[in-house]
Amino acid sequence: MFESIEELVQRAEVKQCKIAEIMIAQEIETSGRSRLEIMNQMELNLDTMEQAAAKGVQGVRSHSGLTGYDAKKLHAYLDQKNVLTDDTFVKALCYAVATNEVNAAMGMICATPTAGSAGVVPGVLLAFREKLKATREDMLSFLFTAAAFGFVTANNAMISGAEGGCQAEIGSASGMAAAALVEMAGGTPRQASQAFAIALNNLIGLACDPVAGLVEIPCIKRNAGGTSNAISAAEMALAGIESEIPADEVVETMYRVGRSMPADIRETGIGGLAGTKTGKRIAKELFGIDR
Repeated sequence: MFESIEELVQRAEVKQCKIAEIMIAQEIETSGRSRLEIMNQMELNLDTMEQAAAKGVQGVRSHSGLTGYDAKKLHAYLDQKNVLTDDTFVKALCYAVATNEVNAAMGMICATPTAGSAGVVPGVLLAFREKLKATREDMLSFLFTAAAFGFVTANNAMISGAEGGCQAEIGSASGMAAAALVEMAGGTPRQASQAFAIALNNLIGLACDPVAGLVEIPCIKRNAGGTSNAISAAEMALAGIESEIPADEVVETMYRVGRSMPADIRETGIGGLAGTKTGKRIAKELFGIDR
């Protein structure tokens, strides 16, 4: 069992294989299941991601009524053929928002690594499958690569906003997506680790501050932010840019920063954006809560 990102990369380099294959081998060894069983489970995860994104793009409203239909707006914006960047980038934002709007509407999503950050990985994957002409096998490999980085992060730091702020949720998801995108684009395992480090670097210290305690504001749009961050980190890593701080030290830093965060900005719905005048008003209107 690999315990660090450096160990993960070294194993892939020695075996001259993708990081995804290291993760699959570990799952076979630790679970006792066959490769086919493990691949079928990941296929179910991928199906769930696709269905959630497709549902969200059609337009859904959260149970609270606070959020909804932003993914549909992004999709309509794409149809105008006048986006500032390119279709792939905006599709990634669209699918990320769509997934988290479905989550807020109590629909089924695949937590990657958490429900609150579930839009980043599928947002990147579903948008770039067309651009990179990814096969189904490529897409499953993407998810196993993301899982490998998530595994190390969860074991050495945290992926819970309540424990370590949103850096632990959106930050981890963004790093996972960045690494997986690099590998799907043909980058090396070491470049994937650099993309992970760059992406997580950018989000160190991010507060978890859901308005009224609901995983909606700013969580849904923050998934789009994590998605764009993942793409930029992947681009830099593929260009040969490296993180000055090694990936494992970035994970360690996230842990230390998360442990030092006050409770107000660790998913309590008290501080940060939840503590603004508008955030407090929304909480009072919904639940009669005075914070």
